This record gives sequence, structure tokens and C-alpha cells, in this order.
Amino acid sequence: MAAPRCPFPILILLALLALSAPALLRADGAEEARKTYIFRVDHRAKPSVFPTHAHWYASAAFASSPAAAPLEPLHVYGTVFHGFAASVPASRAAELRRHPAVLAAFEDRVRPLHTTRSPQFMGLRARLGLWSLADYGSDVIVGVLDTGVWPEHRSLSDRNLPPVPARWRGGCDAGPGFPASSCNKKLVGARFFSQGHGAHYGASAVASNGSVEFMSPRDADGHGTHTATTAAGSVAYEASMEGYAPGVAKGVAPKARVAAYKVCWKGAGCMDSDILAGFDRAVADGVDVISVSIGGGSGVTAPFYLDPIAIGAYGAVSRGVFVATSAGNEGPTSMSVTNVAPWLATVGAGTIDRNFPAEIVLGDGRRLSGVSLYSGKPLTNASLPLYYPGRTGGLSASLCMENSIDPSLVKGKIVVCDRGSSPRVAKGMVVKEAGGAAMVLTNGEANGEGLVGDAHVLPACAVGEKEGDALKAYAANASNPTATISFGGTVVGVKPAPVVASFSARGPNGLVPEILKPDFIAPGVNILAAWTGATGPTGLEADTRRTEFNILSGTSMACPHASGAAALLRSAHPGWSPAAIRSALMTTAVATDNRGGPVGDEAEPGRAATPFDYGAGHITLGKALDPGLVYDAGEEDYVAFMCSIGYEPNEIEVVTHKPVSCPAAAAAAASGSDLNYPSISLVLRGGNQSRTVTRTATNVGAQASATYTARVQMAAGSGVSVSVKPERLVFSAGARKQSFAVTVAAAPSAPPAAAPVHGYLAWSDGGGGHEVRSPIVVTWLQPM
Repeated sequence: MAAPRCPFPILILLALLALSAPALLRADGAEEARKTYIFRVDHRAKPSVFPTHAHWYASAAFASSPAAAPLEPLHVYGTVFHGFAASVPASRAAELRRHPAVLAAFEDRVRPLHTTRSPQFMGLRARLGLWSLADYGSDVIVGVLDTGVWPEHRSLSDRNLPPVPARWRGGCDAGPGFPASSCNKKLVGARFFSQGHGAHYGASAVASNGSVEFMSPRDADGHGTHTATTAAGSVAYEASMEGYAPGVAKGVAPKARVAAYKVCWKGAGCMDSDILAGFDRAVADGVDVISVSIGGGSGVTAPFYLDPIAIGAYGAVSRGVFVATSAGNEGPTSMSVTNVAPWLATVGAGTIDRNFPAEIVLGDGRRLSGVSLYSGKPLTNASLPLYYPGRTGGLSASLCMENSIDPSLVKGKIVVCDRGSSPRVAKGMVVKEAGGAAMVLTNGEANGEGLVGDAHVLPACAVGEKEGDALKAYAANASNPTATISFGGTVVGVKPAPVVASFSARGPNGLVPEILKPDFIAPGVNILAAWTGATGPTGLEADTRRTEFNILSGTSMACPHASGAAALLRSAHPGWSPAAIRSALMTTAVATDNRGGPVGDEAEPGRAATPFDYGAGHITLGKALDPGLVYDAGEEDYVAFMCSIGYEPNEIEVVTHKPVSCPAAAAAAASGSDLNYPSISLVLRGGNQSRTVTRTATNVGAQASATYTARVQMAAGSGVSVSVKPERLVFSAGARKQSFAVTVAAAPSAPPAAAPVHGYLAWSDGGGGHEVRSPIVVTWLQPM
């Protein structure tokens, strides 16, 4: 039965009352401060008198009280999420939380961005394998949520591309410096979302920080152009960054289409409300893959029903869209990984076999190794005085913070600066403006030996902690310390590679330790891709240089490698679910480097990395095309998972947009470990020394009839045994799925391990050439 229609005169009266409603005042008479909140609404509760949900939310009928003014939504969500974002006082937000149709509300937050040769390093070869079979991804649309795009760049050329897929429903938002004609058969869509940003920083904030910005999809920052073209940039010959990394630049899926969703703004980060609007629009437009190099900081572990990225991604995945996210740059700190929902692909960063060496020669003849992307005039003097401001100037001077160093002490010298507290390249600008001739940037304990190249504004290089300590000791103890710096250009074929980047965020998963995160690593160190024409390679306002390509490092760079890989797999296997694509990438990833040894940790040279560092390993796309078996999962599995970790049905509904019944769903998953995930992470609590989990494998190989045999290997001396039942899986045309149980047990006489132990399970079909590998991690959680 339809809801009764509200008489038109009454609607007018309600509207007039709302218009006359006073602003909310505090007890002292001052107007109450506003904040932006995101409200999840039961969309089924909309009265039929309103033609759209937007009309309902903005009406007096939705107001929290007759005296309250109608809401002015910043965003209205209707695809991956149902509800709206609005800027209201806290008291009004509290009233709206009590509205019978409001299921949840959370405050808007700012999130940071997680800031070629890499496709070949992942196993892609021209006219062979996945590139050939998927036609380089030409029928796939990759949506990139980032800082926008520089549409004229030749990495976004649509030359020789076929027509845009007919299913595409997106568009090109016009704005300053961005006519609708900026889109083409490559850049098929471009939109921008500034409402949350404007509400948080003020309506004029886009240009208020003194930097160039555009109220349009145009990219003033560079990050979005870089990530978009890393995933799906067209082939661009004679590419380099001021001579570094010369060659052919191309994305992982060079013929895939790009749709840019500008949800982040230069120098201001990304608001949750705008990110959620980007997800909503991208899925409605018809993208196949979403790439999100955005996340919370270290230790951000909001439950999934309060995490807009997790919520937006769930809505996308439930509609068949693969979502890749960056793991974060807070490594090597333990439990620093972010974006940990199990329906996401969480991507850490590794090195590739390319480096940009620099060398410091000290006055006593010692040589120290570093890295640099400096491309200006080299140092002309054989040696220059060496000076470390931290000896006399305190902490601020040691970090070369703005206005912290005395020009009279650094003029004409090589200045040693400690890393931290300010951008690496900004320290170089401080030194240059103070009259310094060059800079050496030294790592501390937090960064260890992990190095990334930077396009410094003066001759400069970075060195690791050990080299930095030696350099500072020399500067302190020599009577006349001197040095010079030489730059070695581009070197390829570097070994070992990959190595887990020191900055790459690490597990365990701080929210649900039964889900191993990150899922895998991809190239994320010194990655060459397209750049904006609005800013220099350092991103500093004072950097007047302009470059067509730039080299950046971060899990932001690793994420689009996974997005491009997913685009290729979606093109080659259009029937695969997002979970199947992620499974293929995980179970074919490798944990060995190009020397045949275990993947190492850049933060601790000589130490073998673990699944907490690299997940399943480094992705290899030559194998992912034909993984043999996949571990699939869908909405029912994720609902059962959320029930198993203790979420209430109304909390789960915030994520799923559908009513759920946990007692029935929870029977399918007794704990988070039972989700049909390609990795196995077990938490043994208290005196429990044993745990059994189940998995279901689906045969996606060319041969319907296949037999796989299990092999398990755990770290030597771990005191943990692993058994698999059955040990053989027999597939046929009528039995494409087979389930098995994995039981992990510690020796009864052995005390619980102080540290997690790890190993792997591999299913092999012998002569078929498939090895389906899943990492196993066992952690003991002691009772409080």
C-alpha cells in the first residue's frame, strides 16, 4: 500500500517554518560550530511523495525537529552507499542519529595520499601472454580515485584505440582549465568532488593555500596523473625524468580506458565524504576496476561499518568491480597496514631491478653509497666543506627545518640533514635558500637502510642509517671535513630484487588478525609515470622546473600496478569475480628474488621478509593468467565473516545495504579464519594449541579433469605441525569445486611461541605446471 500523500499546503507550511528556523546557538549565544558528517540511511524508508532521495533528505519532513532547518546535503549517495553527507553542528548530528531511518553516522575525516620498467619486472612481455591475450586491456575501464588528471599528456593519448565500450555511462565534468572535450577514447571520464573539502576547509580553500589548484578534474598535484598512467598509461616513447629511467613508458594495462575521479586536493588530502562520492559515481558510471591510493595513517583501525573506503569498496565489489588499495607508507612499523577489509586487495610496495646510484667521497678517501634523481649541474669542485647543523643547532637544525639553519655556517658547504618531520625535498630547498652548495639526507632508525630517489633542487643524495652515522661521525671528528657527490644515472639489472620497501606498511592486521594483510606487494619504489604540467617534480611551490614524467615511490605507486594487473585479468577472464582475480594474483605471487633467495627487507638488509611484510609475495602476471585454482568469495561469505567477528546485524547492514540475519550466516563461518581467503592466518588464543579451518578451491584451468596434491612447509624449528585433509583434490567437469581442511597444531609440550611462525601450503598438479601457493601464519594471543 502506498504511503499517504502529504497535502501540498502542509508541505509549503513546513518549508516556511524551516526557513524561519534560527541558527543553532550555544548557551553563550555564539553559533555552534559545524562539522561534516556522513549519514547512512535506510533508503527503503523514503516516503513515496518524494520523487528522489535527494528531495527527501533536503525536505522539512526529514528534519530532526519541526524547528530545524532543512538539510543542505553536500553529497547524496545511491549506488555503493545509501545516504548523504552534510555539514551540521554536533547537536544536530546527534538529533539526526536518532532519526528512525538513519542507520549510522560518522564524522568526515581527512585521509592522506600514499605516496617504465615495472610491467616487465612483473613478467609482462610484448605480444606474449597476458598482454597479448587481454589485448592490453582495451575493453576494461579503470576508475582512479585521486587528485585528478592532466588530460593532454601523451600517456593519455587515444591513438589506435577502438571505440569506447558501449556499456560506459560516465561523463566529463567541465570546469576551469578542463573543457568537456578533454576526454577521449583513452580518458573516457573525468569528475571532481569538492563539497566535503569545501565544507572542511572553507568554500574558497581550493586556492587559499597559495598553490595552483583547479576547480575541475585537472590535476594540480601530479599524484593522480602518475597513478592513473601507472595503471593504464598509453605507450610513450623516449620517456624519462630529466634523463633518468630513459625508455618506453607504459601502464600495466596500456590500452585500458581511464576514468579519473578527483577526490583529493593539492596539499589538503582527501575527505571521506568526497571519497565515498567518488566510489558511488564510479560504480554508477560503469568502471570495471577501482584504484585507490588513499588510506588512513598507521594504527587507523576503524571497524568496517565506520570506514567509508571499506563501505564504498564493498558496494563496488558486490557489483563485480575489483578494488585495489594501497597498504600505507608507515612501515617498517609492525601493525601499520591500513585498508584491511577482506573484500579489498591491499597492496604493499617492493623494489624493482633498477636504481639511481650516487656516491659520496669523503676527504679521507672513504666512499659512501646513496641514491639521487638530481639532474642539474654537477658539483664542480673536487671537494667542499662538510657541515652537520645538528652538532650545534639542536633538533630543528638537524632536520633542516625552515629557518632553522644559519646561512653563515652553511654557505658553500655540503650540508648533512636528518630525514623526518618535513618532506625530503623541502630540506633541500631550505639548504639552497640558506646558501648551501649541496645536501646529504641521512636516514635514522625509523627508515633504516630504505632509500628512495628524489628530484632535488640542488646537488643532493640520500644515504641509509649506517652510511649516515659514518658521515656524521666524520663531520664531527675530522679537523677539516670535506666531501663531494657524484651521480651515477640509471642502473638496471640490480640484485637482489624485489625487496620489501622499508616504508611499506606491515602486518599483522590490527583489526582482524585472522585476515593476513597486505595481500601482496607490487613495484612501488622509483616508478616512472606521467606528471602534471602544473608543478615541478618535487611538488614544492618554489620549484619552477617542469617535467613530462616523474619518478615517485610509495604504496601509492604499487596500488595502480595491481589495478592494471586486475584490468588485464578481467579482460582475459571476464567471468571471474573480484575475489577470483585477487586469488590469482595472490596464489601465483613469488616470495623469492632475482637471485633465487628469499625476498628481503630493505629496512633490515640481510633479513628475510615474512608474510607480514609481503603477504603472499610479489605479483607475477605471467603466472596469474592461468593460476589453476582460485579461492572465490561473494556477498554471503563476507556477511558470514562479519557475523563471525562479532558485528551486529544493524552494523553489517551499514556495509551491505541489505538486512542480514547473523545466526544463519554465522553457521557458515565459525571465525574470521574460515573466510575462503587465499592466505591462512590463524590466531591461537590462551591455552588453545590447535585450530582447523576450511577452504574451497575452484578449478579454473583449461583442463576440467585435474588432480592436485598438497605440500606444506613451515619454518624450521617452529614447533608447529600442519595437516591437510584430503591431501589430494580431484576435479572433473562435474566437480569444479573441492573443499579441504587445514589443521594447525603446536606440540603439546611446547609453550606458545613468543613470535608468529609462518610457512605455506601449495597445491600442485604435477605436469600441469600449476602451483597454487597460500601463506600460512600462526600467532599466539596470550590471555590478559
